[in-house]
Amino acid sequence: MLNITDAQADYVREVVAKVQKALPHQSLKVVSDLRNEKITYKIREHALQKLPYILVAGDKEKAAGTVAVRARGNKDLGVMSVEAFIELLLNDINNKV
Repeated sequence: MLNITDAQADYVREVVAKVQKALPHQSLKVVSDLRNEKITYKIREHALQKLPYILVAGDKEKAAGTVAVRARGNKDLGVMSVEAFIELLLNDINNKV
């Protein structure tokens, strides 16, 4: 999960903790990147790692309690609630088992 500015750092930590708590799956790794870098740089860097999902939070997402979701292959899944993203992860896990 990536933040756009330092103002969203606490929200990013909160969302990461919520996802980790909802999905206590040992093979699932949820991390945050709170570095003070441009968001395009962070997205590109993490996209090269071929992560299944990249979450981005800015001021709008923080205010609405949502996250912007990008799937592998630079597919923009749009903005969704944290609960909807957790549901998406659960569906992916259940369909791949």
